[in-house]
Amino acid sequence: MSSPTTVFHGGTVIISAENETTTSAIAFSNGTVVAHGDDAVALIDQPGTETIDLAGGTLVPALGDGHAHPLLGGLEELGPEIRNHDSVDGILASVAEWKAAHPEAEWIVGGSYDATLEPGGLFDAKRLDEVTGDTPTILRSFDYHTAWVNSAALRAGGITSESADPHLGRIVRREDGTPLGTLQEAAANNFLADVAPAFTTEQKLGAIESATRGYAEQGMTWIQDAWVEASAAGCPDLEIYLAAVRAGRLHTRVNIAFRAEPSNWREQLDIVIALRERVQNEGADRLSANTIKFFMDGVIESHTAALTEPYADRPEDRGLPNWTYAELEAATLAFDAAEFQLHIHAIGDESNRLALTALENVNATNPERERAHVIAHVSLLNPADTPRFAAAGVVANFEPYWAQCDAIMRDLTIPHIGHDRAGWQYSIGSLQRSGATVTFGSDWPVTTVDWRPAFATAVTRKADLQGDSWLPEERVSAAEALAAYTSGIARQALTADRGTLAIGQTADAAWLSADPLSVEPETIPEISVQGTWLAGDRTF
Repeated sequence: MSSPTTVFHGGTVIISAENETTTSAIAFSNGTVVAHGDDAVALIDQPGTETIDLAGGTLVPALGDGHAHPLLGGLEELGPEIRNHDSVDGILASVAEWKAAHPEAEWIVGGSYDATLEPGGLFDAKRLDEVTGDTPTILRSFDYHTAWVNSAALRAGGITSESADPHLGRIVRREDGTPLGTLQEAAANNFLADVAPAFTTEQKLGAIESATRGYAEQGMTWIQDAWVEASAAGCPDLEIYLAAVRAGRLHTRVNIAFRAEPSNWREQLDIVIALRERVQNEGADRLSANTIKFFMDGVIESHTAALTEPYADRPEDRGLPNWTYAELEAATLAFDAAEFQLHIHAIGDESNRLALTALENVNATNPERERAHVIAHVSLLNPADTPRFAAAGVVANFEPYWAQCDAIMRDLTIPHIGHDRAGWQYSIGSLQRSGATVTFGSDWPVTTVDWRPAFATAVTRKADLQGDSWLPEERVSAAEALAAYTSGIARQALTADRGTLAIGQTADAAWLSADPLSVEPETIPEISVQGTWLAGDRTF
């Protein structure tokens, strides 16, 4: 429990990143901010007051992650470490090492490999066979929309040259029609759900605890879990979260987004309403379930993002849309009428355009209320659609670490969409200037959970913080970046009492070793987090 009063002094306190207001000291009491400056210092001599010397550091409003998959990220720790390898041989060596250390394992499940390591992101089962033998193996790519499987896994899943592509998925094939070993979209997700073995309850509970403890160590207090499955058969991931709440193993607040299934969302509606009510009754103050997730499309790297005009390197292909507009319109109206927040994954420019149209229709059709619907990623946005975010009150959630011209951008993304559309990507600065609410997330484990390199990328637009800025007109200031992680997140989280350290606000804060608004942006990744407070309770 938090002490009656905690006073922070000896450094800088950023009250609001959005307004760039600061003070020299701050006091928390009973979970809220109660004093600034000299008024805070005057409380030091009160009996029972805890005093924290910031030692020249900076206290900022606690950060949040507007789009992540903490359970998936935590579970990655159970498989082979393949994320940080820059060659296929390195991945294979890591898989071989894991197999040798786990001879009893009936399956090998891991993530996340770099899809740029093979031309077109297409990986051959035969390469995995070299180190896995007859142990079925599935590895997820960094985008979590694609998987690389070995021959034993293909046999386990009954996937042959005669197998049809699943609805909204692709089985990549060799010229002779045999499956190559790369599965895209629903082909990968269905395989993981229906063929690969499920993790145990204790493994999942440990993963949630590890993930949220890691977030607390990052100075974060609120996470959007952007993908939880719910059906008449149940909601296993929700059970894990509720178990974590009961056991005191949830170290941040988490909001759950239930995925809307295009083919049976009508049947899901009553189910998720009941689940939301259950979370309201059992989730205490650290778990909510206020959001519905829509996958509009896939990703550019596998030609599954939905584009208005064809791919530059596939003139007959406009991607793989998951929703017809008629169904999207009906579903968004229904879930909004049930007072859910909508969180729409949109990568391609066509998906962003249709998502905006659906949300504008919600505003115009359903009764007026306070809304903070989200379009997540906003990877490719036609400039003509930029003003529509602010006009419709739609939150633009970006993963700022993606806003760099790295190997993925250079070798996969730009060749797929063409140079004429390359400048439409990650229009963070344009949307910020338009007056839209911008929030930041990680999409972890797709990319790093660490907000610091992502923050620096938003400010510099440099690949690995080196060289020239890519699309420099889309840079944002350090204050705007911090606001996207704080006050922006507060709006996305549907909370008016968080996101700043103004008097009366909830005492969510992070103690940093330096002021992210004043250091050189390239050095932001060097800032350390010294402590984290959630409603006045120290979580790190």
